[in-house]
Amino acid sequence: MTERSFEVEFGSDEPTGAELERLTRSTADDVERAAEAALRPKGLADFVGQPQVREQLSLVLDAAAARNRAPDHVLLSGPPGLGKTTLAMIIAHEMNSQIRVTSGPAVQHAGDLAAILSSLEDGEVLFIDEIHRMARAAEEMLYLAMEDYRVDVIVGKGPGATAIPLELPPFTLVGATTRSGLLPAPLRDRFGFTGHLDFYSIEDLQIVLRRSVRMLGMEATETGLREIAGRSRGTPRIANRLLRRVRDWAQVRGSGIVDLTAARAALEVYEVDEKGLDRLDRSVLEMLCRRFNGGPVGLNTLAVSVAEEPETVEEVAEPFLVREGLMSRTPRGRIATRDAWLHLGLTPVDEDRGLF
Repeated sequence: MTERSFEVEFGSDEPTGAELERLTRSTADDVERAAEAALRPKGLADFVGQPQVREQLSLVLDAAAARNRAPDHVLLSGPPGLGKTTLAMIIAHEMNSQIRVTSGPAVQHAGDLAAILSSLEDGEVLFIDEIHRMARAAEEMLYLAMEDYRVDVIVGKGPGATAIPLELPPFTLVGATTRSGLLPAPLRDRFGFTGHLDFYSIEDLQIVLRRSVRMLGMEATETGLREIAGRSRGTPRIANRLLRRVRDWAQVRGSGIVDLTAARAALEVYEVDEKGLDRLDRSVLEMLCRRFNGGPVGLNTLAVSVAEEPETVEEVAEPFLVREGLMSRTPRGRIATRDAWLHLGLTPVDEDRGLF
């Protein structure tokens, strides 16, 4: 810390002990935030997992660079936390261009989209997260922009309204969605490349965690990282979040090293069990088994029982529970499988109903 920096922060007087401690803590926090932001890989070579999508996307970008043109528009689909936003930033990095970030819910009027599109520069990347939630009027404007790099701005109202064509520079639209089935077919067909991201294996998550450990300057054992990876629901975002919580436990109550003991103890504190189920997941299963005798039960009733919105249960808890074979979705409602009863330590009931 230089004398000049002290003068800027505290004036010409020497900093007191409290001031020095606050400044040191602030500097450490800035370093920590910068390190966590750096966890996102910058290039395709550093991106872990999704080998098929990575290879296909590499061909698209390399071919576009060879032709000195903007790549085709890219649609990325898959569950949350698998790297769609990271891939959008990688695309911009590989193209040596800037990225403009927005989201579908933020684009509720055609004028909102027109303002964004008209400010794009040549070769820039426009990333729209949750693109399936855009307003219909904005979607229709986007059709023309994606195909002809042009938008028609409507001036005036009623019979006197006129359409002013506005030319756009070549750009690459990257759309991300967790529910590709909700995208209108005309919009989906205008993407030149569509990639679907799948859940990660435990081995790939360990690679992600090793990189995060290096970036955060931590000490960790392979057994500790594997324990975290096995409880991360196949999702890098969750893996990195759990890693930081285990680090907290190791620093406060452990040896400072993310090992197997620290991982198990910390994840018990944060209510993440050996299958990766959290509080919401177990609440849903316990309601199904204890309150409704395994189901079937409707989504709205189940959501009210666990004091959550139906969308939260359907989009956050259900995909993982169904994938793990703990819940089934039937025309009559949700039912708990035999594995769900056993995981909760309960004896399955009503086996004569043919559920098991």
